[in-house]
Amino acid sequence: MNIINEAEAVLSQALSLELAAGEVVYILHPGQILSFQGASAQREDQLMDIAGIYRKRKFVQSRISGPVKFMIGLPTGFSMQTIPITAGSDLLFEWKHVMFYTAGMKVDRRVQTFKNAVITRELVKMKFTAEDGLLGVISHGPLYRMELDPVRPTYVDVGCLVAYPENAQLKPVVYGNTLASQHMNYHWEITGRGYILLQTSKSDGQLERDLEGGGFIKRILREVIPFGGVFIK
Repeated sequence: MNIINEAEAVLSQALSLELAAGEVVYILHPGQILSFQGASAQREDQLMDIAGIYRKRKFVQSRISGPVKFMIGLPTGFSMQTIPITAGSDLLFEWKHVMFYTAGMKVDRRVQTFKNAVITRELVKMKFTAEDGLLGVISHGPLYRMELDPVRPTYVDVGCLVAYPENAQLKPVVYGNTLASQHMNYHWEITGRGYILLQTSKSDGQLERDLEGGGFIKRILREVIPFGGVFIK
């Protein structure tokens, strides 16, 4: 399989995939396919049952077989990176971050605890295993790989975590002093072995307002008054 960035930039908004004869990929977001060069029969859309608990809610995936070339569009500010999946891989992903996976992979579902599901708004994590496979992962901004420590916790913004090892221990927390905890999103406190994947572009309405010239007094009040960011606009 050959993957071509259609623009010479890290955040290219379109990528082309070329499959040779015998190669097969599964596209989890088929609505992002912009163009297709191949026989009609080489694309087969299927209903995908994400997990038993989703018995009344199904998603569509596309099975595409080569030889074929097709283009995938990405939302503004998003990028795609390929992750090799080999024997022993134990990363858990949310389905929304997976653009494609190659044939021959085994896909297992892991249901989150109710508390974690409420915070992330995702009930199911996906684990991919294969002897030699490839995963296409989409993220807001480039992906960053960070090593974990089995004892010393790493704190990660809930909205930035793309994947983590199945052996990791996660707990939703805020950290720092009282003022710090009042001015942050929930974070994951993570310990374990292996590495996590982070999406590095983060939307921050407060930062955008500051850059656009927000008033100095308002900014001070937002920082000093408990929950000032909520009440003072």
